[in-house]
Amino acid sequence: MTADILLTAYDAVLADLDGVVYAGPAAIPGAIDALNGLAAMNVKLAYVTNNASRTPAQVAAHLRHLGAPAEDDQVVSSAQAGAALLAQKFPAGSKVLVTGSTALAQEVQALGMRVVGSADDAPDVVIQGFDPTLGWADLAEATFAIKGGAAWIATNTDMTIPRDRGIAPGNGTLVAAVRAAVGFDPMVAGKPEAPLFHTAANRLGSQAPLVVGDRLDTDILGGNNAHMATALVLTGVDSCESALRARTVERPQFIIADLGGLYAPYPELTFDAGSVTCGGATACVVADVEGIRSVQINGTAEDLDAWRAACAAWWLAVPETTVSTDPLLQWSSELP
Repeated sequence: MTADILLTAYDAVLADLDGVVYAGPAAIPGAIDALNGLAAMNVKLAYVTNNASRTPAQVAAHLRHLGAPAEDDQVVSSAQAGAALLAQKFPAGSKVLVTGSTALAQEVQALGMRVVGSADDAPDVVIQGFDPTLGWADLAEATFAIKGGAAWIATNTDMTIPRDRGIAPGNGTLVAAVRAAVGFDPMVAGKPEAPLFHTAANRLGSQAPLVVGDRLDTDILGGNNAHMATALVLTGVDSCESALRARTVERPQFIIADLGGLYAPYPELTFDAGSVTCGGATACVVADVEGIRSVQINGTAEDLDAWRAACAAWWLAVPETTVSTDPLLQWSSELP
């Protein structure tokens, strides 16, 4: 029966791409089958990505090549969000230095902006997005323009990006290099800001979307900012342990191993005097004589339900925090 599966309560999935659907050019195992199964569940699909290095049409073509369902307008990118912010802040005809991909430049040109190639052209604004070919000279040119008075927009600030060989530096590292030189932060257009998610949901006509991503600081925070349900998948950057330690605003509603978890019943959490049970695992927070709190977990670190219980117990004990926490974890299969 499908009544109890996670998807039942939602009419759309807003899925991140890097670390959720693919890592580098290759699909994550099981992801394509999971995406193809959504239509049979009457669940709509959009892809919400902070990667501004390709056009939505190029991303959709890549997804179709992998076997995933994807029309061009199902892809909502931070390049589009950056261009939209640019149009909101600056009139058509403004001079823009694009520190990023050809895809980003195309989004800017489509707004009637004048793309320039140098700080010597006195640009009104610099827009910075990810492109793996960017080098020192590009970042220096952006810095010269910003120090010369140009405004600064970043499509996104992801510090890392999952690739086929592992985790690599993302656009946030390139933005940080420019930030170190200019001394202030840019305006940010993509995740974790809410408009990208609202745009995707509106395109689908969704009233109850589920945001699915692998990053707490962009996908989950962004979904929470948009007041949408959020699910962390463990196929990319963040882990159960980083979820447990997350700031309140970055905590997901669900934790699933991969996209296949959308089709499984999500185990109920039961609370009893500070103890949380999930599946066959339990967790509680205790304090020693010095008041130092730890999470005692009856289960194994290989059991996702044990982590779900641990997260719920710790979040109950620390409901509001603006900084990451670092509780001691005590694992046992014999705790009461």
